[in-house]
Amino acid sequence: MTTGLGSELTELIPLALVITLSPLTIIPGILMLHTPSPRPTSLAFLLGWALGIGGLTAGFVLVSNALGGLSTQPTWAPYVRIVIGAALVVFGLYRWFTRNRSAHTPGWLTAMTSIGPGRAFVTAVVLVVINPKVLFMCAAAGLAIGSAGLGTTGAWTADAVFTAVAASSVALPVLAYLVAGERLDEPLTKLKNWMEAQHATLVAVILVVLGLMVLYKGIHSL
Repeated sequence: MTTGLGSELTELIPLALVITLSPLTIIPGILMLHTPSPRPTSLAFLLGWALGIGGLTAGFVLVSNALGGLSTQPTWAPYVRIVIGAALVVFGLYRWFTRNRSAHTPGWLTAMTSIGPGRAFVTAVVLVVINPKVLFMCAAAGLAIGSAGLGTTGAWTADAVFTAVAASSVALPVLAYLVAGERLDEPLTKLKNWMEAQHATLVAVILVVLGLMVLYKGIHSL
């Protein structure tokens, strides 16, 4: 079981990193630190973000469980990995060839600097669901976990690790701000600007590499 979980995590962590490196992950978290009540608002956003990712992934784990069970790897699992791997490669190539398109922060996103903790929590959950990149990564992770034959404990442990890594780029600035306060404003703004400029290239490379890994694992399991 331990070996199976360790092997599965090597597949899940790159999926989580796609969410981690997305500007629509990092930028909203940083904007929460520029609201009228930055500490409670950013913590509420972080809670909603983590619960949204963990809950959405768990939903796909349950879907996979209903189709084949958590304790044994179903016969369709390799084909799911092949489809997911191919989709990741295609999406990665699309991101690579469109990486030079100008990027900017949408107006509705910038307007989030006026919200409070309650709206921040709801906004985080909504962003998880409506962001196609996050939705697809959670779906891929949930189906991979549910079809890996990890058992109940292993499956929920994998979900927790995936969620922790995926939410880390929101968690780190928020937790750092709790300690350092406004001294982080300038470096966090620079990070936001850099992510807007470079995220497409980073995500494209990760998607293609991850897609090839998932494809290989699916083909090798046939």
